[in-house]
Amino acid sequence: MGFPRAERVLAGFACTVALVASSGTLAAQQSGGASIYCCDVGGQPVCGDILPAACYGRAYREMSPSGTVRRTVAAPLTPDEIAQRAAAEHKRRAEEAERMRQLRLDQALLETYRSVQDLDSRRDRELRELDRSIRELRARESELIERQRVMIDEATHTDKSDVAASLEADIRLLDSEIAAQSSVVAAKLRERNAVVERFEEHRRRYVELTSAPESARIPPMPRR
Repeated sequence: MGFPRAERVLAGFACTVALVASSGTLAAQQSGGASIYCCDVGGQPVCGDILPAACYGRAYREMSPSGTVRRTVAAPLTPDEIAQRAAAEHKRRAEEAERMRQLRLDQALLETYRSVQDLDSRRDRELRELDRSIRELRARESELIERQRVMIDEATHTDKSDVAASLEADIRLLDSEIAAQSSVVAAKLRERNAVVERFEEHRRRYVELTSAPESARIPPMPRR
């Protein structure tokens, strides 16, 4: 069983060898100027004073009467080759855009911090503010929980139905307030972790950019 693709490749190679071997002889037989040589679709060498029809859409060589190559013209790209070239260009542009983006980020990082110590100081200051805010939010959450506990205890021991009903309504209201406060605390904790991660990345990159010694690196900040 034959292999058409392999046979076409071999035929094309044989034609190229034949063109190289015979180009001098063929050129010498031409009475005019340059001649054009190509391999036709069947892999046979073709030549002419002007581009032969068999050479349309194919690679060809333009030879001088002395047999030297004046010009080599590649075959037009196939649809697959055009798509591959477009994909490669798209990838190149994306990589260049990413390189420029990183360059801008690096420049901004170097302009933002005077030193690793400056970076650490800013991180610690920002975390102190967040920790203070978290303490206040948790204190408010604990206050609401304690208030609700007192109301539950009071509602459990009262004999007055109207008082119990009023307390139950307040308890349900506090449920919503406590849930909202817990959500705020959780969001603030996520913000703190994001700040830790941001400064860790800034510090790592800053050390890389400034070629700081390994001893300048510190362990990651603990998360809460």
